Amino acid sequence: MSPRRKAGPHSSRSVGDDWIAALPREKSRVFEIVVQRWECSFAMMSVALDSALSLRMQGKLVRARMQVSVATVLLSRLANSLIAACQTIIIQGHRLSELPAVEPLKAHFFRGDTGQSAASWNSILHHVLFAGRSRFLHKLRILSETMEHLGREFCGVAGDIAEGLTVEPCTCWDSLGSLHSDFNTCLCELEVVFKSFLRTLPPEQLRVFALQLDAASTQEQLQLKPAFSPASPS
Repeated sequence: MSPRRKAGPHSSRSVGDDWIAALPREKSRVFEIVVQRWECSFAMMSVALDSALSLRMQGKLVRARMQVSVATVLLSRLANSLIAACQTIIIQGHRLSELPAVEPLKAHFFRGDTGQSAASWNSILHHVLFAGRSRFLHKLRILSETMEHLGREFCGVAGDIAEGLTVEPCTCWDSLGSLHSDFNTCLCELEVVFKSFLRTLPPEQLRVFALQLDAASTQEQLQLKPAFSPASPS
């Protein structure tokens, strides 16, 4: 009979444990810098959207549409940056022998169909994929795809509003609020996964990973993907 395999140092650690516990100093610094960048970008986009909603309530529709256009550009840049971060973590994760635990996305955390459908699919596969490694990588892929879809939807709705093409303006403005909320949920989920990943990452790989993350984010900030441009009329 072969000897029982000993559990690894991270095998019994929960997602809550990873989130609450402090990171080592260098990892904490990387986490704070990256997350602050994400949250500042999201705050700027939120301010632009709030301004558009306020101007609309005041009947200043032309200015409201201008602010919606600003919010769209800011959301597209942030979405591209976050998607790039997901891909960087996935690539690095394939090189590690162990990955942290994750919890599946919760459908009731989302307001719109896109987020709820993605969460339901993630939850199903989470209970089918027994390996923690597969669960971790799948959640990152789901987050990346969901943020891309939310970005497309936001851009499409905002484009109709900005061009004055919508026949149901109230519904479109409500949709922007829902998409904004669901994107924020994805951002929060990514922050939790990112912190857990940093905890697992070997210290000697931290510097290279941080440089790769920064390079990927910067590249995506400079060049918006066509997916986030308003669709041309057919």
